[in-house]
Amino acid sequence: MKRKFNVGDFLSKYAIVLVLIALFVFFWIASDTFLSRMNVFNIFKQVAVVGIVSVGMTMVLLTAGIDLSVGSIIGVACVLTSVLLVSGMNAGLAILITLVVCAALGMLNAFFINQLKIPPLITTLGMMTTLRGVAYLITGGMPIFGFDSAILVLGKGMVFDVIPVPMIIMIVIFILGWLFLDKTRFGRHIYGVGGNEEATRLSGINVKKVKYIVYSISGFLSGLAGIVLLARINSGTPKAGDGYEMDVITAVVLGGVSISGGEGKIGFVIIGVMFMGVLTNGMIMLNVQEYVQWVIKGFALLAAVSFDRVVQNRKAKVA
Repeated sequence: MKRKFNVGDFLSKYAIVLVLIALFVFFWIASDTFLSRMNVFNIFKQVAVVGIVSVGMTMVLLTAGIDLSVGSIIGVACVLTSVLLVSGMNAGLAILITLVVCAALGMLNAFFINQLKIPPLITTLGMMTTLRGVAYLITGGMPIFGFDSAILVLGKGMVFDVIPVPMIIMIVIFILGWLFLDKTRFGRHIYGVGGNEEATRLSGINVKKVKYIVYSISGFLSGLAGIVLLARINSGTPKAGDGYEMDVITAVVLGGVSISGGEGKIGFVIIGVMFMGVLTNGMIMLNVQEYVQWVIKGFALLAAVSFDRVVQNRKAKVA
């Protein structure tokens, strides 16, 4: 029997796609340079950092958690890699050490959440402030310059003079994230923890292990994003990643991942990432004041969360 078309179901799934198209058309009309080759490349480079972190944040939110420390981990990764490179260390080894440290920071978040039972919001808020201070302590508050320019390819490189390297990295991470969540048993465990943690635990799944791995992945990907950002701005600044947690969470929620956990597909998260990228770039092109941008982004997050609650309440009534 053919299923009857339901407008509500359609909008709950594809509203963000329609809004992105409308936003794209608006900035296309409002700015003559919005669709220029250089600006399109800039959008792809700008969304890469948020996109990479969004994959980790998706996994965290699916467990009904949250990670506010991602922006600060980006900052730590940026300055730590810079310090290692300036010391003369091989770029590959410097990157590896940074990624291991950032994964360990994510695991530290999970330790406080699992072992000390501190809520994820409080844990990652405390880590956000602590790690931002660490980034400033490492650099003395000053940006670091003068490292091997070979690393810049990660942030400024182009493949065939057409595709930005950061975009390729982001797409690869999204593909790996999709395979991990949709095609593996552990991915189903992540959904299970967010859907009903107690039932998942009683079914024999190690819930604490799931959270350790998920928060470690979030830290690892934040570190990778920090390295890409370092390569793009060519400077190890302790302010790197400041406020990125806002854009990342907004992008993930706009992409349909429920803040209550257990529901959402990573395929739509990339739409949310593109929305935030187009919105930010378009406002800059139109010379919108930074404070106004904060208001609009904050409203976008509130709208996304409100929409999520409406959808969840609607499903609860149907059930």
